[in-house]
Amino acid sequence: MLETPILRFAGHTFEPLPSGALFWHAQQTLLVADLHLEKMSSFAARGQMLPPYDSGMTLRRLEGDLRRTGAQRLIALGDSFHRDSGTTTLPPADRARLDNLTAMAEWIWLSGNHDPAPHALGGQCLPQLQLAGLTLAHEPRRDAPGLVAGHLHPAAQILVNGRSTRRPCFVHDNRLMILPAYGASTGSINILSPAFVGLFHWPSLEVTMLGKDRLYPVSPRRLVQG
Repeated sequence: MLETPILRFAGHTFEPLPSGALFWHAQQTLLVADLHLEKMSSFAARGQMLPPYDSGMTLRRLEGDLRRTGAQRLIALGDSFHRDSGTTTLPPADRARLDNLTAMAEWIWLSGNHDPAPHALGGQCLPQLQLAGLTLAHEPRRDAPGLVAGHLHPAAQILVNGRSTRRPCFVHDNRLMILPAYGASTGSINILSPAFVGLFHWPSLEVTMLGKDRLYPVSPRRLVQG
């Protein structure tokens, strides 16, 4: 039986999930970043006719993680909707599923750069949150020790048997942790790209890649540009 990986960050212990969620057992809290609900409907409104199933897929995954962990609180770290208008365009079935989810646990929406405005979908809307000595917010910063954030959609790329493999990842240096994007329609950015320059203390870096059904700790020495 595979051992469940543990992330130790800023004096706290977390369980990362293959979905990209992070379970904080001591706080009975599930953390997710960058759901980007209604991304495809946003594209459709601009004439790009893409299948609008991303919100339903993301919400079903989220329901599974809530039930699996038994979390009593969920904190979404911003960019939960691809645009503020997405809070009003959820199809009836997805809105009903979201209503059920916000009734299952205390729900906190943190604002992001895509969805800065408060809404009335259940739960509480905040710009950021202090919890048990950590700061939870959307955008990562180097000058805030104990910050857990999203925004950058981190991914790790490695070479395995001469073949390149790239997957979303959790990444932290015990001062800053960035979660992978959770949404079904989100992309990712290699953590060796310029977007991450200056954020991490590389000698302390820990990287955990998402696999299909498990997670894989990766030495930073194995990372490659992509």
